[in-house]
Amino acid sequence: MAPLPRHRPHQLSLGPLEREILEIIWAQGGATVKEIHDSILADPDRDLSQASVTTVLHRLVKKGWLQRQPRGKGEEGRARSVYRWQPRVSQDEARVLAAHDQLKQFLALGQPDLVASFADSLDRADLEQLEEIAARLRHLRQTQTPPQTSQED
Repeated sequence: MAPLPRHRPHQLSLGPLEREILEIIWAQGGATVKEIHDSILADPDRDLSQASVTTVLHRLVKKGWLQRQPRGKGEEGRARSVYRWQPRVSQDEARVLAAHDQLKQFLALGQPDLVASFADSLDRADLEQLEEIAARLRHLRQTQTPPQTSQED
């Protein structure tokens, strides 16, 4: 079980284009606006400007998903800097965060009947996974909670 990452984006929800751009950056280990734009336009049915890609990248930085790093001069030696956009969270960490968020939302319902009906619908493999999770939770409680000592007079 992977732990929650130290860095967590401020906003987990992503729009379809944000998700697509993040997937491109994860696949390439980082990318420039041009590389992202070229990747999207590899689909002949797509029409998207580089300015739109840049806007989405800035949005992903504000949400805490990306960081940008200066890479040097633009094409043909222009003075303009070219940035490489890097993920602040890996694809695996994003999956852990999404699962954690979904579990928190489910547990926030706080209705034992709903949780019980969910548990009733599980098959044997699911139940074994839940037992493993329960064992890990018990272990965490034992290692994090100081032992209670009784003071008898």
